[in-house]
Amino acid sequence: MTPTTFEYAEEGAVALVTLNRPERLNALTFEMYAELRDWFGSIESRRDIKAVVITGRGRGFCSGGDVDAIIGPLVTRDVAQLVEFTRMTGALIRNMRRCPQPIVAAINGVAAGAGAVIALACDFRIASQTASLAFLFTKVGLAGADMGAAYLLPRFVGLAKATELLMLGDTISAADALAIGLVNRLVSPSDVVSEARALASRLANGPSFAIGMTKQLLNAELDLDFTAAIEAEAQGQALCMQTRNFREFHASFVAKRTPEFD
Repeated sequence: MTPTTFEYAEEGAVALVTLNRPERLNALTFEMYAELRDWFGSIESRRDIKAVVITGRGRGFCSGGDVDAIIGPLVTRDVAQLVEFTRMTGALIRNMRRCPQPIVAAINGVAAGAGAVIALACDFRIASQTASLAFLFTKVGLAGADMGAAYLLPRFVGLAKATELLMLGDTISAADALAIGLVNRLVSPSDVVSEARALASRLANGPSFAIGMTKQLLNAELDLDFTAAIEAEAQGQALCMQTRNFREFHASFVAKRTPEFD
């Protein structure tokens, strides 16, 4: 599919998704939600795409749902229509976690509300030193548990900190986000996208099946006991051992050359 509500480009095996409403800090519309959901749902079949970078144009990563374009219309909808919307937003996060390609967030500025959850759903988060995050749902009269935030966030930062962030909705600086493990790395504002692209390229040049299996098992094992997790890893690893990349490593080791993964 060719997106129409956000900028899209491909650099080799890396897909670049850029939210492009800088005048609104890349606030989301109904159409953007739907198209992002569908795009992330579609790339599972794109074997030529090995990694994804998502960022925002201008000063913001994503400030969440647009107050005028989304919140205003929502107050006039009935329960069935509201559930249809909230299921759509959750499906975006589900598709991001489900796709085998690793996703790198280049958090170039404010990531608030749904924008913070989109960053959370990525596999890596490279943040500008001037960026910030806020799970501000309670500030607008909504539950902090939205789009999977109450499931994912405690697994990143622990229940106590997640409770604080989701109930109070306070803004957290990039430095504090790094300290609690919410982001992976801080870089200068001018380098955030290039650093994310470099990481995505490194991932894209790696053994794609093994990286995808790692993501799949990380997701699955969130809900497994230890015995089931060991079994899941045994089966997943056996599948990896049947791949060309596993044989390529051995061949390159014997030949004393750099492996060429796909």
